[in-house]
Amino acid sequence: MPYGGGKIFISACIVLLVMMHEAGGQPHPTDHTVFDVTNFNAIADGTTDDAMALIRAWVAACHSGAAAKVLIPRGNFMASEVVFAGPCNATKPIIVEIQGTLLANTDLSSYPLSAWITVERVDGILLTGPGTINGRGESAWKYGMDSDLPLLPISLLVQSVGNAKVADLKFVNSMGFHLKVTDTKSIDISKLSITAPVDSPYTHGIHLTNSTDVNITDTVIGTGDDCVSIGDGTHNILVSGVTCGPGHGLSIGSLGKLVDETNVSGITVTNCTLTGTKNGARIRSYHGSPKIDATGIVFEHLVMEGVQNPILIDQHYNSTDNSQQSSVKLSDINFRHISGTSVSPISINLNCSSLVPCEKVELADINLTPFDSTIQQLTSACSNAQIITQGQIIPAMPVRCT
Repeated sequence: MPYGGGKIFISACIVLLVMMHEAGGQPHPTDHTVFDVTNFNAIADGTTDDAMALIRAWVAACHSGAAAKVLIPRGNFMASEVVFAGPCNATKPIIVEIQGTLLANTDLSSYPLSAWITVERVDGILLTGPGTINGRGESAWKYGMDSDLPLLPISLLVQSVGNAKVADLKFVNSMGFHLKVTDTKSIDISKLSITAPVDSPYTHGIHLTNSTDVNITDTVIGTGDDCVSIGDGTHNILVSGVTCGPGHGLSIGSLGKLVDETNVSGITVTNCTLTGTKNGARIRSYHGSPKIDATGIVFEHLVMEGVQNPILIDQHYNSTDNSQQSSVKLSDINFRHISGTSVSPISINLNCSSLVPCEKVELADINLTPFDSTIQQLTSACSNAQIITQGQIIPAMPVRCT
């Protein structure tokens, strides 16, 4: 069985006392002391488990009391579960620079925390490349569709972190989500490349939850699920300059699945291109949800190329019991300056909740045309929505949305 219980649990606190007696750092011309993982017995052979070496280098840097950099040099470094934990007393920001390739241990029992690399409780950190984080998910994806098993490990989990930056890295073939950010304030994510096959299950590119002040910019994502998904408890989020495809699009939600979910506000998705995705600009929520609000959401300046469901509000996501409508209240929703081609006959579909209808849904300057000659004409549909139109809307919206 792939989940046979945790064989390895690695945490920074285990090795803290050991690291108090080890140096391993070398001066760096930029005044950062470099903690090269090979000085902590990491072996770049692609088969030795280097998780402990990575942890020991991190702990030494974290508690150095100076400007510090953890360096993973060129080469192939295999590792099982790794936790980079704070708080740190190093000068902010502490740097983790990946020049080589990190390879995930393919033994699923090596991940009792359901994450491969975790960064937690750190204020001020830069994770940078130009290296690669390879989740080697090919052998694990067959378990991803089994609902009786836990979700597959996240490649990089950033939780309870502040003032962070993740940049110039390549993510490949994560077992589960490639990058998840949760309970975090102020993080910039930029210039990433995230790739996995279109049929790899739940391999989201970037997923956010319970986080504030997040910028995702200039990133290329093609996976088997959402390129970017924005969950509950998120506020002041910018997604800009993302190239998405293949995948499931740029999504708010799913919202309302769990009883303790909280409000969403201030989300802007702008200047993005989507190619061959299952959805374009999407908001989704479940039936029987808690009463939460999602407001101040803007999708603008988007280009769709052969996209299914280019503009979609789905408040009946994965729901079969129509007696329980969604209680997620959507308001001040804006779809502006969206153009391109649709492979779905219904290219604009606003399917809101009858319990709490959508309010102030703006459509402005929309121009969607058929992807090819197999679609004669595009149409729009809406229900339980108060809509406002500005400029030209192609295809035209129905007169009534009740």
